[in-house]
Amino acid sequence: MNAPHFPHRTTQDYQRSDAAHHLHAFVDQKALNEEGARVMVRGEGVHLWDNDGNRYLDGMSGLWCTNVGYGRPELVEAAARQMKELSYYNMFFHTTHPSVIELSERLFALLGNRFSHVVYTNSGSESNEVLIRTVRRFWDVMGKPEKKVLIGRVNGYHGSTVGSASLGGMAFMHEMGDLPIPNITHVDEPYWYANGGDLSPEAFGKQAALSLERKILEIGAERVAAFVAEPFQGAGGMIFPPDGYWQEIERICRQYDVLLCADEVIGGFGRTGE
Repeated sequence: MNAPHFPHRTTQDYQRSDAAHHLHAFVDQKALNEEGARVMVRGEGVHLWDNDGNRYLDGMSGLWCTNVGYGRPELVEAAARQMKELSYYNMFFHTTHPSVIELSERLFALLGNRFSHVVYTNSGSESNEVLIRTVRRFWDVMGKPEKKVLIGRVNGYHGSTVGSASLGGMAFMHEMGDLPIPNITHVDEPYWYANGGDLSPEAFGKQAALSLERKILEIGAERVAAFVAEPFQGAGGMIFPPDGYWQEIERICRQYDVLLCADEVIGGFGRTGE
């Protein structure tokens, strides 16, 4: 396919305006302003084009979320049809609408009816804020209000809001906001390639899992609400835990009456091919 022609403003003009008004996430803003942002203008399939006509293979799928590709005409048509029919209405209080009902039906059919209810959110950060509140409310309802501590992993990523960034274990994010907030702590990441030493992957995986047990005992199981982790760590370096790690984690959580919560924002909904 030939690179498309974009009759837009010049890239330098876009960059000047962007530097004057737009704060970017996860970047040295001063350096970015000096270099100029890459101005992306079009996507089709797995490819993107910038304002100068250069084509890119988008290996990151936007921000992990365009996993069906760009420019899908059936999605354009569905969005236009919905915007004409009912562009928005809230689902607070006593209100619902056919689209959310039908989406929920299809979602649970896809999941094999292994779950019963869903809360819809706009981002992974928002999802994990809901998770924190839901976990703590669960234990209140169960008559164990003292169970408030959530445990995440070093270099885990769960979002960029105050609660979700606290739950994540990235030091540079904690430094930017006096984080983590109280009652959130972290245990070792199962990164055998970097930290396994002479141990086999399986032995290291068990050792990494046991750091959760030690932390639960240190805090007191009666105070620990949940262990929250990504099945594989995405932003932390695409870290896949060794075989046996999750089985040991599940055993520990069951033994100490701790909820096990999987953050599949990056890896769920077929993004890994399953």
